[in-house]
Amino acid sequence: MTLLSALGIAPSAAHAEGIDINSASLQSTDEGYKLDLNVSFELNSGLEDAIMRGVPLYFTTDVEISRPRWYWFDEHAASTSRTIRVSYNVLTHQYHAAIIGHLQRSFNSLDDALSLVRRPSRWVVADRNALTRGETYNVAVRVELDVERLPKPFQVNALNNSDWRLSSGWKQFSYRAD
Repeated sequence: MTLLSALGIAPSAAHAEGIDINSASLQSTDEGYKLDLNVSFELNSGLEDAIMRGVPLYFTTDVEISRPRWYWFDEHAASTSRTIRVSYNVLTHQYHAAIIGHLQRSFNSLDDALSLVRRPSRWVVADRNALTRGETYNVAVRVELDVERLPKPFQVNALNNSDWRLSSGWKQFSYRAD
């Protein structure tokens, strides 16, 4: 008997839907360059069941900013990532969403907790002096379920079960620094 079956978590027959990046843009502020992001996805029944049984899910957003150069490799301007942990507390019947190292909030529904992943607050992805004013940059953004942060038994299951693989792939856009 595996740990997964002992917890009552069976692999779901339905495949995980992907994460769609609906919009992504950079905005210049006094603090630096902030990412405005809007993604959409639904958790399949296997992932919902896991979270209801106390397994936290980690969603990581990666951002890479580079400037193309015709004479050499692209210049790496900035890169950052942010991880959001979504969990359920069985005793309080509340969902929690936490930006690792910064913020934790409680929610009454899973959908509300996932809103922090789907529509995160604008966050600084590059310092004000990281980009040269007037230059055009390539920005790549990816959102994915980070299976490497799951407890070890679930990491093994995630390797063998496509229900645990949620990713948007890289979405790229151009940005002219101002």
